[in-house]
Amino acid sequence: MRHHPKTPHALCVAVTAVAAIIGAGCDGRAATADAGFGASPNLPAPQRKLIPTVKVANPVGWSGNEKPSPATGLQVNALARDLDHPRWLYVLPNGDVLVAETNAPVRAARSGGGGIRGWFMKRFMQRAGAAVPSADRITLLRDADGDGRAERRSVLLKNLHSPFGMALVGNTLYVANTDSIVAFPYHDGDTEITASPRKLADLPGGERNHHWTKSLIASTDGRKLYAGIGSNSNAAENGLEAEQDRAAILEVDIATGARRVFASGLRNPVGLAWQPDSGALWTAVNERDELGDDLVPDYMTSVRNGGFYGWPWSYFGQHVDERVTPQRPELVASALTPDYALGAHTASLGLAWSGSAALPAPFRHGMFIGQHGSWNRSEPAGYRVLFVAFAGAQPQGVPVEVLGGFLDAKGQARGRPVGVAIDRRGALLVADDVGNAIWRVSASAGPGP
Repeated sequence: MRHHPKTPHALCVAVTAVAAIIGAGCDGRAATADAGFGASPNLPAPQRKLIPTVKVANPVGWSGNEKPSPATGLQVNALARDLDHPRWLYVLPNGDVLVAETNAPVRAARSGGGGIRGWFMKRFMQRAGAAVPSADRITLLRDADGDGRAERRSVLLKNLHSPFGMALVGNTLYVANTDSIVAFPYHDGDTEITASPRKLADLPGGERNHHWTKSLIASTDGRKLYAGIGSNSNAAENGLEAEQDRAAILEVDIATGARRVFASGLRNPVGLAWQPDSGALWTAVNERDELGDDLVPDYMTSVRNGGFYGWPWSYFGQHVDERVTPQRPELVASALTPDYALGAHTASLGLAWSGSAALPAPFRHGMFIGQHGSWNRSEPAGYRVLFVAFAGAQPQGVPVEVLGGFLDAKGQARGRPVGVAIDRRGALLVADDVGNAIWRVSASAGPGP
């Protein structure tokens, strides 16, 4: 397993030391790590600081047979360990599991803005385990005997460019690199693909590539691909010209490669999933930072064709972000309110529809959300996998923690969940890019809820 650097104290100490000199720091405490959930979250007034609150859980990995803690009625085991920064998952029809072992491209990993803020951000991301070199490959895991552990592992694709999203349409496997969608021939049972990639479409990339991950999902009729493209900044501080076709979900025609903006104003739409009751596309969105511990909440939402969701001019509907210039009140007036808030700074990235009778009844109709965990919050938030139940096509009630224990008693990160997926047998898979594992969550043998 990759060993991440350790530090003896919470990283907030270093920020506080500098803040004492320049007049800002990690003061204040969050009201609660669960503030800001649901369809109508309580949004506090924004708080701005010269130096942002930075508190990252030191990555230490899992020791021995340690593993995350599942909810009542569930059990967890490792489908695979000793991977190299596994971020995203895709389950093939035959049950093989594809894992994107990936990280930011070199230039993006080195970028972080200028001045003292940029200097600190680059180093804190390194301490969080977010600056390891990208393996640039997709690994195939096969559990042929059905015991929940992959006995076969092979490199399906290599020499990619910070790959992330994957989608199979017919006999073509599409992969979203950080700057393009490429296609490969695939046949059932393949464990290695040696064919050269065929480019289908370019995606926003470049030297400044703030949100480098590009997620991918195919339409149910197999004619379109949808790509989640994050912004090139926190709140447009790099200029709007750097945001062309970003903070958006792009629709790509598979036959021609032509692309268009399907929905916009989504700061970093990562997870993508189809909701079967409505047939609507849903996304998990990682929202903006540096407005306080409990602002702005990440969210999941159904996505309207042509819909605008506010970024950068407003958040969670029509709440104006006064940092952005020039202001655009006419756009704010058209901003759609997301369906369900997922807590501020939780880094809600993974999204998967459950739809599985193999899991206990409370987890059969709703969305699983992988929360990578906060860095811009004085008290940690996220670092867990949640489930939000749906009544028909809409989320309801409070979220349930499905998988926790990613932070140890000292607040160090044994793991950080990212991508989530449902395997062929109906179990939940979770990619853990600090623990370098894929966790498999299934119904426990004992009586459940």
